[in-house]
Amino acid sequence: MKKLIVFLVLSALIGTGCEKEEEDMFEIDIGDKNAVIQKEVNGIEFKFCLLNEVGEPATVFKEGENFTFHFSFKNSKNDTISVTTEFVNDDFFRVYQISSDKLIDVGKPWTGLWCEYSIAAQEIELKPSFEKQLKCPWLLTENGAPDYPLCMSESKDYLDKGKYTSSVFLNFHYTIEGIKYIIDDLTFTINFEIL
Repeated sequence: MKKLIVFLVLSALIGTGCEKEEEDMFEIDIGDKNAVIQKEVNGIEFKFCLLNEVGEPATVFKEGENFTFHFSFKNSKNDTISVTTEFVNDDFFRVYQISSDKLIDVGKPWTGLWCEYSIAAQEIELKPSFEKQLKCPWLLTENGAPDYPLCMSESKDYLDKGKYTSSVFLNFHYTIEGIKYIIDDLTFTINFEIL
Protein backbone atom coordinates (compact mmCIF):
# COMPACT_ATOMS: atom_id res chain seq x y z
CA MET A 1 0.00 0.00 0.00
CA LYS A 2 2.84 2.40 0.86
CA LYS A 3 4.45 1.73 -2.52
CA LEU A 4 1.18 2.56 -4.29
CA ILE A 5 0.86 5.89 -2.43
CA VAL A 6 4.50 6.81 -3.15
CA PHE A 7 4.02 5.88 -6.82
CA LEU A 8 0.86 8.01 -7.12
CA VAL A 9 2.47 11.02 -5.43
CA LEU A 10 5.60 10.78 -7.60
CA SER A 11 3.50 10.37 -10.75
CA ALA A 12 1.51 13.48 -9.89
CA LEU A 13 4.67 15.51 -9.21
CA ILE A 14 6.42 14.36 -12.38
CA GLY A 15 3.33 14.94 -14.51
CA THR A 16 2.81 18.49 -13.31
CA GLY A 17 6.49 19.38 -13.77
CA CYS A 18 6.43 18.66 -17.49
CA GLU A 19 3.64 21.01 -18.50
CA LYS A 20 3.99 24.69 -19.24
CA GLU A 21 2.03 26.61 -16.66
CA GLU A 22 -1.01 28.33 -18.08
CA GLU A 23 -0.08 31.52 -16.24
CA ASP A 24 3.03 31.74 -18.44
CA MET A 25 0.93 31.93 -21.62
CA PHE A 26 -1.06 35.05 -22.46
CA GLU A 27 -3.31 35.14 -25.50
CA ILE A 28 -5.66 37.62 -27.13
CA ASP A 29 -8.37 36.33 -29.44
CA ILE A 30 -9.90 38.03 -32.45
CA GLY A 31 -12.39 40.65 -31.30
CA ASP A 32 -11.35 40.72 -27.62
CA LYS A 33 -12.25 44.05 -26.00
CA ASN A 34 -8.82 44.29 -24.40
CA ALA A 35 -6.38 44.01 -27.31
CA VAL A 36 -3.25 44.53 -25.19
CA ILE A 37 -1.26 41.94 -23.27
CA GLN A 38 0.32 43.50 -20.17
CA LYS A 39 2.36 41.60 -17.61
CA GLU A 40 4.78 42.71 -14.90
CA VAL A 41 7.54 40.28 -13.96
CA ASN A 42 10.27 41.05 -11.42
CA GLY A 43 9.74 44.80 -11.71
CA ILE A 44 9.69 44.91 -15.51
CA GLU A 45 6.40 45.72 -17.24
CA PHE A 46 5.91 44.05 -20.63
CA LYS A 47 3.31 45.06 -23.21
CA PHE A 48 2.45 43.45 -26.56
CA CYS A 49 -0.24 44.52 -29.02
CA LEU A 50 -1.01 45.31 -32.64
CA LEU A 51 -1.87 48.90 -33.56
CA ASN A 52 -4.17 49.99 -36.38
CA GLU A 53 -3.32 52.90 -38.68
CA VAL A 54 -4.52 55.46 -36.11
CA GLY A 55 -2.37 53.93 -33.37
CA GLU A 56 -5.10 52.10 -31.43
CA PRO A 57 -4.72 48.50 -30.22
CA ALA A 58 -6.80 46.17 -32.41
CA THR A 59 -7.23 42.56 -33.54
CA VAL A 60 -9.36 43.20 -36.64
CA PHE A 61 -8.01 45.09 -39.66
CA LYS A 62 -9.40 45.94 -43.09
CA GLU A 63 -7.85 44.42 -46.18
CA GLY A 64 -5.19 46.85 -47.45
CA GLU A 65 -4.72 48.42 -44.00
CA ASN A 66 -1.25 48.58 -42.53
CA PHE A 67 -0.76 47.61 -38.89
CA THR A 68 2.10 47.93 -36.46
CA PHE A 69 3.56 45.49 -33.95
CA HIS A 70 4.16 47.07 -30.54
CA PHE A 71 6.29 45.42 -27.86
CA SER A 72 7.55 47.43 -24.92
CA PHE A 73 9.22 46.94 -21.58
CA LYS A 74 9.36 49.42 -18.72
CA ASN A 75 11.85 49.45 -15.87
CA SER A 76 9.84 49.68 -12.63
CA LYS A 77 12.91 48.91 -10.53
CA ASN A 78 14.94 51.45 -8.57
CA ASP A 79 18.13 50.61 -10.50
CA THR A 80 19.16 51.12 -14.11
CA ILE A 81 18.96 47.91 -16.12
CA SER A 82 20.95 46.89 -19.18
CA VAL A 83 18.99 44.66 -21.57
CA THR A 84 20.53 42.45 -24.24
CA THR A 85 18.40 41.54 -27.23
CA GLU A 86 18.16 37.74 -27.09
CA PHE A 87 14.38 38.18 -26.94
CA VAL A 88 14.43 39.49 -30.53
CA ASN A 89 14.85 36.05 -32.05
CA ASP A 90 13.96 34.88 -35.56
CA ASP A 91 10.29 34.41 -34.56
CA PHE A 92 9.90 37.89 -33.03
CA PHE A 93 6.81 39.46 -34.70
CA ARG A 94 6.57 36.46 -37.09
CA VAL A 95 3.09 36.03 -38.58
CA TYR A 96 1.35 32.78 -39.40
CA GLN A 97 -1.87 32.47 -41.38
CA ILE A 98 -4.32 30.12 -39.68
CA SER A 99 -5.44 27.50 -42.18
CA SER A 100 -7.98 24.77 -41.49
CA ASP A 101 -5.28 22.17 -40.88
CA LYS A 102 -2.01 24.06 -40.35
CA LEU A 103 -0.20 27.34 -39.77
CA ILE A 104 1.34 28.97 -42.84
CA ASP A 105 4.42 31.13 -42.22
CA VAL A 106 3.96 34.50 -43.96
CA GLY A 107 7.10 36.08 -42.51
CA LYS A 108 8.04 38.91 -40.22
CA PRO A 109 8.18 42.64 -40.93
CA TRP A 110 11.74 43.36 -39.82
CA THR A 111 14.82 42.23 -41.72
CA GLY A 112 17.67 42.88 -39.30
CA LEU A 113 18.85 43.98 -35.89
CA TRP A 114 21.41 46.70 -35.06
CA CYS A 115 21.73 47.48 -38.78
CA GLU A 116 23.56 50.75 -38.25
CA TYR A 117 27.09 49.55 -37.67
CA SER A 118 28.43 50.87 -34.43
CA ILE A 119 31.25 50.09 -32.06
CA ALA A 120 28.95 50.88 -29.15
CA ALA A 121 27.61 48.08 -26.98
CA GLN A 122 24.49 46.52 -28.44
CA GLU A 123 22.43 46.75 -25.29
CA ILE A 124 19.46 48.83 -24.25
CA GLU A 125 20.00 50.88 -21.09
CA LEU A 126 16.86 51.71 -19.11
CA LYS A 127 16.88 54.04 -16.14
CA PRO A 128 14.18 53.62 -13.48
CA SER A 129 10.67 54.43 -14.80
CA PHE A 130 11.91 54.50 -18.43
CA GLU A 131 10.24 52.47 -21.16
CA LYS A 132 11.65 51.07 -24.40
CA GLN A 133 9.21 50.59 -27.26
CA LEU A 134 9.86 48.38 -30.24
CA LYS A 135 7.34 49.24 -32.92
CA CYS A 136 7.52 47.75 -36.38
CA PRO A 137 4.94 48.27 -39.14
CA TRP A 138 4.01 45.37 -41.39
CA LEU A 139 4.54 47.60 -44.43
CA LEU A 140 7.53 49.89 -44.75
CA THR A 141 6.30 53.39 -45.61
CA GLU A 142 7.78 56.89 -45.72
CA ASN A 143 6.24 57.69 -42.34
CA GLY A 144 6.47 54.23 -40.81
CA ALA A 145 9.84 52.71 -40.01
CA PRO A 146 10.67 50.33 -37.16
CA ASP A 147 12.12 51.45 -33.85
CA TYR A 148 15.85 50.92 -33.53
CA PRO A 149 17.44 48.36 -33.12
CA LEU A 150 14.93 46.73 -35.53
CA CYS A 151 15.59 47.40 -39.22
CA MET A 152 13.57 47.02 -42.42
CA SER A 153 15.27 46.99 -45.79
CA GLU A 154 12.24 45.90 -47.78
CA SER A 155 8.49 46.05 -47.37
CA LYS A 156 6.11 43.14 -47.08
CA ASP A 157 2.95 42.74 -49.18
CA TYR A 158 -0.46 43.44 -47.70
CA LEU A 159 -1.89 40.40 -45.95
CA ASP A 160 -4.78 38.65 -47.67
CA LYS A 161 -8.15 38.30 -45.98
CA GLY A 162 -7.99 35.63 -43.30
CA LYS A 163 -7.07 34.79 -39.74
CA TYR A 164 -3.52 35.14 -38.44
CA THR A 165 -1.48 34.72 -35.29
CA SER A 166 1.77 36.15 -33.95
CA SER A 167 3.64 35.37 -30.73
CA VAL A 168 6.51 36.71 -28.68
CA PHE A 169 8.43 33.95 -26.91
CA LEU A 170 10.18 35.84 -24.14
CA ASN A 171 13.82 35.13 -23.34
CA PHE A 172 14.65 38.43 -21.66
CA HIS A 173 18.21 38.93 -20.34
CA TYR A 174 19.20 41.95 -18.28
CA THR A 175 21.83 43.02 -15.77
CA ILE A 176 21.76 45.25 -12.72
CA GLU A 177 25.15 46.37 -11.43
CA GLY A 178 26.88 43.42 -13.10
CA ILE A 179 24.43 40.75 -11.89
CA LYS A 180 22.64 38.88 -14.69
CA TYR A 181 18.95 38.00 -14.61
CA ILE A 182 16.70 36.14 -17.05
CA ILE A 183 12.94 36.25 -17.52
CA ASP A 184 11.92 33.44 -19.83
CA ASP A 185 9.21 30.91 -20.57
CA LEU A 186 6.59 33.61 -21.14
CA THR A 187 4.57 33.54 -24.34
CA PHE A 188 2.44 36.44 -25.58
CA THR A 189 0.13 35.53 -28.49
CA ILE A 190 -2.21 37.74 -30.52
CA ASN A 191 -4.73 36.26 -32.93
CA PHE A 192 -5.99 38.75 -35.51
CA GLU A 193 -8.05 38.94 -38.67
CA ILE A 194 -7.90 40.78 -41.98
CA LEU A 195 -11.43 41.45 -43.31
